[in-house]
Amino acid sequence: MRVLKLSPKNLQKMAHYLGEEIKKGKVAVVPTDTVYGLTADATNQKAIAKIIKIKKRQSNKPLPVFVKDLKMAKRVALIDKKQTKILKKIWPGKVTAILMRKKNSLLPSTLFAGKKTIGLRIPDYKLINLLLDILNIPLIGTSANLSGGPEPVKIKEILDQFENQKTKPDIVVDAGDLKIKKPSTVVDLTGKEIKIIREGAISKKSLFNIIK
Repeated sequence: MRVLKLSPKNLQKMAHYLGEEIKKGKVAVVPTDTVYGLTADATNQKAIAKIIKIKKRQSNKPLPVFVKDLKMAKRVALIDKKQTKILKKIWPGKVTAILMRKKNSLLPSTLFAGKKTIGLRIPDYKLINLLLDILNIPLIGTSANLSGGPEPVKIKEILDQFENQKTKPDIVVDAGDLKIKKPSTVVDLTGKEIKIIREGAISKKSLFNIIK
């Protein structure tokens, strides 16, 4: 588990290094606009399996995905005009949208855990946005905690958490402790009405004000 310090000076270099490692199937802990997250190539079956092992996650729980832009989102999900209008208002940002997935997309079925939906988000965080630009592929974007554990915002707690695990991330990007934040708010856009599945970094009231 290699720990690398992130700074404004090495941002570009870090993004390019991570890009090369992710291409090899590596898993990284990265800071995001919400909490620290685990990321890897969302098209790589082995990387998906490794993240599930690292998190000790139940195999029936799907993994959320970071996308670069709406065009990339439409490569993996079915998005109509109404949904497009909403997504343009909430992205980039701290909202994960649940959408119907495309059956013949480039993403392995284990990512969805048998579900017909997919959770997508365009984050608002320079390192991740650079990484998405460099790789031009969807990336796994799940919180860097063990399943059911506390929100990962303190770097020491994250390192301690993985230290004695048999399966651990390959790289940890240390940006220091994040401000106490919540995970992304999860909104279901698959039905006639918008449903809030998880109220997180964006409150229900704020979200509906943005969508109006």
